[in-house]
Parts: sequence; structure tokens; C-alpha cells
Amino acid sequence: MKIFLDTIGCRLNQAEIEAMSRQFRAAGHEIVASADHADMAVVNTCAVTTQAASDSRGRIRNIARAGVGKIVATGCWTSIQPREAAALPNVRHVVANDKKDYLVPEVLGLPRETFDLEPMDRVPIPGLHRRTRAFIKVQDGCDNRCTFCVTTIARGEGRSRPLADVINDIHAALAGDSKEIVLTGVHLGSWGQEMNFHLRDLVKAILRETDVQRLRLSSLEPWDLDADFFSLWADARLMPHLHLPLQSGSESTLKRMARKTTPDSFRELVKAARAAIPDAAITTDLIAGFPGETDDEFAETLDFVREMQFSGGHVFSYSPRPGTGAAKMKGQVRPEVRKRRNHILQEVIGESAKSYREKFIGQAMSVLWESTSEYGEYGWRMEGWTGNYLRVSAIAPSPRWNEMDVVTLERVDGEKLTGIIRGA
Repeated sequence: MKIFLDTIGCRLNQAEIEAMSRQFRAAGHEIVASADHADMAVVNTCAVTTQAASDSRGRIRNIARAGVGKIVATGCWTSIQPREAAALPNVRHVVANDKKDYLVPEVLGLPRETFDLEPMDRVPIPGLHRRTRAFIKVQDGCDNRCTFCVTTIARGEGRSRPLADVINDIHAALAGDSKEIVLTGVHLGSWGQEMNFHLRDLVKAILRETDVQRLRLSSLEPWDLDADFFSLWADARLMPHLHLPLQSGSESTLKRMARKTTPDSFRELVKAARAAIPDAAITTDLIAGFPGETDDEFAETLDFVREMQFSGGHVFSYSPRPGTGAAKMKGQVRPEVRKRRNHILQEVIGESAKSYREKFIGQAMSVLWESTSEYGEYGWRMEGWTGNYLRVSAIAPSPRWNEMDVVTLERVDGEKLTGIIRGA
């Protein structure tokens, strides 16, 4: 059977769809690049914003219009709105998040332990999901109660995967020629808390017990870390990039969000990170127009974002989600104000990101190639990532997908840098 896999949203969704790909292949099925050629499709949905939920519904409808007669809907939006998901055209199975790990055998009518998984071969999932990095799910769910977040409702309580299972997944990814491992979770920094471990213990074990060349951490809540955590970066295999969601630079707004941080504590954490990891990329998430956000509170956020000089980030206009505390708060900010504040924040982060990229002009940095965008007169146009998450483009004499080269960075070109491969 030919199967099309699609995902909307976070890196955790990407990790889960990669695991499904392995399972389908192990059961003898083919993963295809387009819904046009598929007998069945699996869509891993998202609900983090109103737009993400809308995108999830639209994706399912588009796949049905492409002629796929059997669609499996799973993920966060599906878990929150199962009846609406089941009513969409050609949806034959609706699988909630708490049943997602067994989606493949359930859909295929197989016992859960009926087949062995193949290594995480770096022949990528066809189509939009071409990746060199292997996303490894180490944790799911969240015990925080941030008032804007629907993920806790969709994913349930926090739970950690056993260390041995994570190590086994990484060994499988490395056997499939992965050069970079990305650890993912809803609340990654909480890994191990029910076992009296900390995320640092997981990172140390991975660096000690595997031959991973590049290890990257996805989003980390600032209250899960202390200054000592950054000593892990003494091992150069740990990539110098931290994604620390701020959400707001206003202390009063953070309180309404039920975030366990303050601008002062966030500032100190970033200071410690930069002292321990020179030239580290620090990226963030921000919400524009949270309920009750006054002009003064937005100004506080703007000033704080300028001070932090993030190397990049995502800005979301506040989106009321069903079942969350913020959706019921008074003082809902008008959509046009949210949009305007979003635009202003994006401009500020864009400026600091450009300044960060410019610091590396003239330097030689290792790049892991993730895509081949075109072939021209001088060779293949490659794009990939440095360790500190700079997107780099260069010309190579042959396709270099999933290979690493040292590149001399020459200039900033929009949101990426262009350079010359040494020895090319």
C-alpha cells in the first residue's frame, strides 16, 4: 500500500511522523511524496493556534480532494475536536494523542509487537518532510498550566520516555547515517522528573553512550534550567543553540500567562548561557496582544526584546483556544492591535537576527546540508545549518545532502548567509 504522511506544527509532531514512517516501511508499505499517488494518508494535526487548527482541517480536505479514500487523522487538533475530525471527508480513523504510539499497528490490524523497526534511514520521508536531522521524541505532555496553551489539554500530563528507549532510538538513527540528533518533547526540560532525573542526565548519557556528531535540544522552558546546565556545552558535539520561550517581556503579563519566570530571571539565565557558550544562538517565542496587554506592557516587552538581542524567534498573535484560562479573561485585545504588535515585534527580532548573522561574515563554519534547491552553471545550490542554527547557502560540485562541509561565510542574503565550501 502507498501511504502519504503529513504533519502540521512542532518538531514533536515531526518526530512522531518519522516514527510512523519507520513502522509503515517495516510492515512492507511504501511512503510516497504526494497524496495524488497514495492509497492512505496520515495527518498529524496541530491546535496551538486558531490558524494551526484551520490548517489541519484544510490539509485533510486537500488530501481527500486529491483522491485518497482512507485518511487517518491524529494529533492535537484531532484530540480536542474528535467529532469534527471524524466528520471531514474520507476520514476513516481518528486517533487521539494517547493512542498515537500504536497508530500504525491499529490501522493495519496488526498486533502491537508484530514487526521490527528498520533503522532511521536518512533516506528522508518523501515530499515536504525532507530532513537530515533525526527528531527523537523523549518526552510528551505537560504539567504546566500556562493560560494561553491548549497543548496540555491535547497532550495530557507530562511523561518521560525511559533513558534506554531514547538511547536505542538514537543508535537506530545513527545506524541510518544521521549526522544530527534533535531531542524533542512538549516540555523537554521536565524529562526525568518522575524518575528523579534531570534533562542534564539524559544529555550526559547520550554524549557518553553514543557517537552522535551533533546533538541539538529543542525548546526549553527557562525555569527548568540553571547556570550549571550550560556547562554541558563543554562538549562540542552539543550544538550552541538555545530556544528559550519568553512569551512576554512584561512581568504583569507573564503573571496572567501563569509563566514561571520573570524578565529579571530570564535576563540572568541568558547572561549565564552567553557566558558559558560564546556566540550561542538564543531564539525565543513571543505572544502579541495577550488578553489585558496594555500599551505600557507592550512597551515593556518591546524594550526587553531589544535588550535581549535574540538571534531569531517566532511571534504569534494571541489566539484564544477553547478550554484555556486566557480565552475567558477580560480585556481581549482587538485583532488589529494584535496584528500591529506582532508586526512590530517581528521587525525588532528581525533586526537583532540580522546583526547576529553579520557577526559571522568571514568565519569558516561547519554546515550540515539539508536540501538541494537547484542546479546551475556552477554546480548544485545547497542549503543547510551551522551548529548555531544559521541557515547557509553555497554551491557544491555534487549533491551533498546529509554531508557536512566547512564553509567560509561571505555575506548575508535575507534570512540566510551565503558562502564558499572549502576545497570545493
